[in-house]
Amino acid sequence: HISMAREWHPHDYVPWDEGRNFAALGGQDYDPEQSKLSDVAQAAMITNLLTEDNLPSYHREIAENFSQDGAWGTWVGRWTAEENRHGIVMRDYLVVTRGVDPVALEEARMIHMTNGYVSPAGSQVGLLHSVAYVTFQELATRVSHRNTGKVCDDPIADRMLQRIAADENLHMIFYRNITGAAMDISPDQTLQAVSDIVTNFVMPGAGMPNFRRNGVLMAKHGIYDLRQHLEDVVWPVLRKWSVFERNDFTARGENKREELAAFLEDLERQATKFEEMR
Repeated sequence: HISMAREWHPHDYVPWDEGRNFAALGGQDYDPEQSKLSDVAQAAMITNLLTEDNLPSYHREIAENFSQDGAWGTWVGRWTAEENRHGIVMRDYLVVTRGVDPVALEEARMIHMTNGYVSPAGSQVGLLHSVAYVTFQELATRVSHRNTGKVCDDPIADRMLQRIAADENLHMIFYRNITGAAMDISPDQTLQAVSDIVTNFVMPGAGMPNFRRNGVLMAKHGIYDLRQHLEDVVWPVLRKWSVFERNDFTARGENKREELAAFLEDLERQATKFEEMR
């Protein structure tokens, strides 16, 4: 991962010349008219930033499940440091450009971080569930960032979000490779974890203020919807692991694979129904 990761600096992606003081320092406080972002772009940026803001909870989750010894500990620290850049650069951009209300953003951050994040796998969580979840989650976040950049109608925002998405993609590859190796070593057990995650998947920002409203807006405008979740996130990863091609499962694994296939067929029907309604 380290050989592939490209160093970058958040300050290089922020249009500092657009910034000015707020009222506390003798300037002008935020007014909605100052934002150049559409309602959809604002909703997506806030959702993506608040998701990044909960990094302390994510760090705790993976530190507890990966351990902090040797290469595992090095990865936990490196991943956390890379992820931290994302929240820094997005908040700087939004505050400097007055893209969203900074007071409302800070209030939402306080609520979201205070609530924290708990793995959707619940008490079942362990290494396999953790790496399976973050494989799908990193890819989902990449898709969301890339599509948010497209609706911002600002080349600076688009460039920034492309840079963040590139990080998320490398993180996804790291976790996907670990889960793939686990699938080769212990197929049934790994498939159980993968199936648990796919069938119960929720984005890590699910508990934030206005998540449902913003999520609907994002889905309606093609930033992240069921079709993208299925075709850009779930299926590419399952194909990479050859979940439906491999022959090393026992009867237990075969049953779990059949359950997963039925779930994916239902998700396909739901995605089609959503598209017809849209």
